[in-house]
Amino acid sequence: MTQRTLVLLKPDTVRRGLVGEILGRFEAKGLTIVAMELRHIDAAMSDQHYAEHVERDFYPDLRTFVTSGPLVSLVLEGDDAIEVVRVINGATDGRKAAPGTIRGDYSLSNRENLVHGSDSTESAAREIALWFPQLAL
Repeated sequence: MTQRTLVLLKPDTVRRGLVGEILGRFEAKGLTIVAMELRHIDAAMSDQHYAEHVERDFYPDLRTFVTSGPLVSLVLEGDDAIEVVRVINGATDGRKAAPGTIRGDYSLSNRENLVHGSDSTESAAREIALWFPQLAL
């Protein structure tokens, strides 16, 4: 089933010069870039994107991190894109992520973990509408 999913290449990806490497992994898998933009987000956008986490203890540090520099937001499309992206990304904690995944190969952190991918069709629809309203269904 063809799906669309939102992916964020977080500020650590941009800062470390890994954007091309990570985009290449998604493209090599056969996913198509539908939309992409380099942007710097503010606290309000972070709060909207991470709405389910705003009240959690870890969120203030996460907000500080995602607003600390430019990030790349993109929409990828392909067969079972949501699950495929999550597998390519690897476990949230880079210290526990499997080798061969983005986080397993490049991250030693739970917070600065390089990438975000939508976790369900519902969150993909909400996130795509937030980041790329022109693509909202």
